[in-house]
Amino acid sequence: MRNVLITGAGKIGSLIAFLLANSQDYQVFLADVQVQNRPDLEMVKTNTPHINIVQLDVQDTAAAESFIKKNSIHAVISALPYFHNIVVAELAQRYNLTYFDLTEDTSVAKAILHMSQASQTAYVPQCGLAPGFISIVANDLMKKFPALDTVKMRVGALPSNTSNALQYSLTWSTDGLINEYGNICNAIENGKEVLLLPLDGLEEIEIDGLTYEAFNTSGGIGSLAQTYLGKVNSLSYKTIRYPGHCSKIRFLMNDLKLNDDRATLKKIFERALPKTEQDVVLVYVSVTGMKNNVLSEANYVKKFYPKIINGLQWSAIQMTTASALCAVFDIVMRDLKNYSGLVRQEQFTLADLTANRFGNYYA
Repeated sequence: MRNVLITGAGKIGSLIAFLLANSQDYQVFLADVQVQNRPDLEMVKTNTPHINIVQLDVQDTAAAESFIKKNSIHAVISALPYFHNIVVAELAQRYNLTYFDLTEDTSVAKAILHMSQASQTAYVPQCGLAPGFISIVANDLMKKFPALDTVKMRVGALPSNTSNALQYSLTWSTDGLINEYGNICNAIENGKEVLLLPLDGLEEIEIDGLTYEAFNTSGGIGSLAQTYLGKVNSLSYKTIRYPGHCSKIRFLMNDLKLNDDRATLKKIFERALPKTEQDVVLVYVSVTGMKNNVLSEANYVKKFYPKIINGLQWSAIQMTTASALCAVFDIVMRDLKNYSGLVRQEQFTLADLTANRFGNYYA
């Protein structure tokens, strides 16, 4: 049994802890700066007797280091907002811990890459749904083509029903949402790596007879642009939303210049947009290329819904994000001798992920 520290007891961190602890193969410590008077955590603890919920601020380096040594931690998972990940990664570096995170932030991912180069332990950033699972799916389809042309990666976490002008509800980190809406996007066009503006590239996409919109957002492409540079003509990642959402977000972030005042934008979102656990996650990947001298296409299109486990309901975004991370975590921790330095999501196969006990939600 290996001891794992999960930093961040929000929606995703709580489910990661819940899944790993219930397997009874990991000694799980779920840490946050505030764990008292948290009905959500009390419910998790009641349904997960093997979990340890602890109050810990990773910014307090002395306290964090003391906790790691005292509890013989083997691995650390950061489920904190992206801007805390560097501190957690530095702790992992200092104590030779295997490291995992959920970051969509490209600058954080680059910093983790730099740290991993001199490490004997594994650094596995950009786990979860997007980046994460979407890269595993895309890579799985791309490997089936001798010559690649166009790869489209599209993901959306949406409320099942909407009741506001933005046609959206908060289903995950507000900081992460604003970050992907406001930062520059990586892509490949005409065989070259390019930088694209967020909220551009608006297109319509049809899934199961319903029309959605998709537009450029940052981070979801993960490391695929680097992995496939020179091997594909076009590769892009976009976020799926209900029609009309993008134009309103452009008005807020560009016309009102709230991309330069993200603290105010966060307050607006959290004051105006409801939170919901009644959501749906859409995953759409399209790959075109040459097979047997014929231009061919392969697709992966699925919708995922909330799930009840041990009497607790978990939203679709929680399930898709946490199960993907837990599957990758389990694969690495069971075979540590074969993983060191930077581990990219596309190093994992879709078959291995869906066969894993945590990844079977995607099966």
